[in-house]
Amino acid sequence: MYPKIIRSVFQKTLVYSLAVALAACPAGGAVQASAQPAAALTESAARAQAQAQVQYRINARLDEKNMRIQGSETVTYRNDSPDTLGELVFHTYADANRSKATQNSMFEQDNEEIGKDNPQKKPEDFLGDIDIRSITAEGQALSFTNSHQALRVSLQQALKPGETLTLDVNFEVKIPYGMQRLSYYKDIINGAHWFPVMSVYDGEQHAWNTKPYSTSFESDYYDSSDFEVHFNVPEAYQVLMPGHLTTEADLKETGRKVITAVAGNTRELVFFASPNYKVERVTRGGLSVEYYYFDNMPDKSKIVNQYIDTAFKAISFFSEKYGNYPYPEFRIAESYVEGVAVEFSRVIQMGLIRQNSDPAHDYVFVHEIAHQWFHALIGNNFETESFLDEGFADFSMVYFAEKQGDAINGFKSIQMDDLTSIDKPIAATNTEVEDLANPTFYGKGRQALYQLYRMAGEDKFDSFMQEYFKRFEYKNATIQGLLQTIQDTLGAEMRKEMDKILHDPHYVLKPEYQLSGAEIAAIRHEQFKELYQFSLAQVPDLPAETMSRIEHKALQGEPLTIVLSEPLGALANKQQQTLLAQLEGSLRIMSIPYEVISNRQMLKRKLKKELGSSNLIAIGNAKANGLILALKPGIIQKSKAIGFDWKTKMNLKAASGAYVIKHPYNQNRLLLHLFWTGDALSRDAFEPYAKQMLTASNFSSDFYQYYMLDRAGRIVSDQKTGNPLAKVFGEE
Repeated sequence: MYPKIIRSVFQKTLVYSLAVALAACPAGGAVQASAQPAAALTESAARAQAQAQVQYRINARLDEKNMRIQGSETVTYRNDSPDTLGELVFHTYADANRSKATQNSMFEQDNEEIGKDNPQKKPEDFLGDIDIRSITAEGQALSFTNSHQALRVSLQQALKPGETLTLDVNFEVKIPYGMQRLSYYKDIINGAHWFPVMSVYDGEQHAWNTKPYSTSFESDYYDSSDFEVHFNVPEAYQVLMPGHLTTEADLKETGRKVITAVAGNTRELVFFASPNYKVERVTRGGLSVEYYYFDNMPDKSKIVNQYIDTAFKAISFFSEKYGNYPYPEFRIAESYVEGVAVEFSRVIQMGLIRQNSDPAHDYVFVHEIAHQWFHALIGNNFETESFLDEGFADFSMVYFAEKQGDAINGFKSIQMDDLTSIDKPIAATNTEVEDLANPTFYGKGRQALYQLYRMAGEDKFDSFMQEYFKRFEYKNATIQGLLQTIQDTLGAEMRKEMDKILHDPHYVLKPEYQLSGAEIAAIRHEQFKELYQFSLAQVPDLPAETMSRIEHKALQGEPLTIVLSEPLGALANKQQQTLLAQLEGSLRIMSIPYEVISNRQMLKRKLKKELGSSNLIAIGNAKANGLILALKPGIIQKSKAIGFDWKTKMNLKAASGAYVIKHPYNQNRLLLHLFWTGDALSRDAFEPYAKQMLTASNFSSDFYQYYMLDRAGRIVSDQKTGNPLAKVFGEE
């Protein structure tokens, strides 16, 4: 899973590190790849066909008008533990939706926005639950309790090791409105956690896992199981689930159909349903990749097929490096979820594709595919050892990028991660890391694996990974199991080193594997260049006069000059120097070269030649800045293009703001004027003014042409174009 991400040319950890860095400033082509041949049945595929410990046969009917699911499941459970069991325990994660307090907080902000846009929806519409109607075994009713998302079933006769028991469970689910893993919104239903699922029994601890679903991260900890699901839905609906899908008309009810999914040795069974789904399907080498998407823009199928190409390429890479993808299909569901991509077994959920999506460099997409190895095939306890899925998936994403020749998103992105301030051990639990799951499990986790890769060398590392995959495919791995595999393949010293890394809260990448300051600066420059390019491309007809373009043009090598005002009073001079320091701090982070002109003599020497080819940032009152005075006629004329009445604005009392226009001498360059109309900014306005100065030129904000602030520092008028990414960046 990638929490609160942008699906783009950059990675989540890149966004995290760059956002932190900025905050530190004061105030297509198709890939012809094929999957492994399916003609010869591999050992992995053979194991996938073996009978799993848990088997489900589910019959369900979607009531799309009331957003409910009526269902019954026959569950056959084999006791593979050394203990005699007096009860069986199921997770009822749908009950996480009984209250806002127990719902996952990742979607809280999305639901608040949805609520504002849909005032007819009541708070209770955003809630849901699962009602257990009855449980029987061989026709005999069994007593049960369903509390705190744990369904405990008392057995009339204890289940001995090796014995099998079959239960019949009847249930009904209320699907909440909005954004949750189980939810409906607009024309789509997201169907995770929609039926009672067997808990994992720990034979060493002699206990069932009964923890409620995490309110801040993930808790998807299951045994691989066999599923046969018969799902009755409206005839117009397209439904995707893992496994082999067949469809039959409902002979009893006109206008409905039954979709059957058969999925052996599968970690979990989810569905996504919409009457408006289109499907692109490509089969290569015995593997079919299917993308379910909304046909909401011209030529979208072309982008979808590029994503399918990337999926084939990633699956082929991970199959070669780790172990074969054993299933005959892989499916992707497009949904309206903002900022979260989610992995499931044989299925991943992505947000909406955009016109400027870049499938070949969408590494979040690759991260979710990597979860097919580190979650779907090799499971783990998400609550206690999230590193085993997120750390491995994030390292795998970077490993893939490295081998595609991507210098920015490959191993160098790991080497330049500065996580020294994160004092949580990689082996921490979700509870222990609190709100630092991303830098701990993803960031430090992938650094630990990269260090292991460097210490062992690629060939030995790949051999270790193949052995790890072989040992834990279709099983649940543990950190101890990982360490034992390291010892058996790479030696006792390597195990000792990795054990220390995983449990040291102050672990940092070894110095010999880090980058120099100059290397980091060069990479960061390129990263910001991509970020600005991607951000600006979100609006195809974005005006040339946009403040964000100043830094973007400078990142591309165009000259940049900052022109200060003088003479100034003491307060204005202090303010100007503070603004300059903040601006310079931002430019240094991006490794943007620039020149500062601080007096009129220097300005006169450079005005006609050097400044005619430079992008310009002028600071201060129009009457005190020599550049603005010299270019005043052209500025007045160019300001009309953005609807900025320059004369009127400059004569307002105690006003301040900024505007950007085309350079009066050069149509290919821009001039940004950061101004105030009084002798200095008011004391109340200065701090918000400084903040807005940095915000308006950043790739993560809306695209400003001008803005005006009052004496208190409040924006009273502006001209801007919305940045589709601004909302998600605001949630970082």
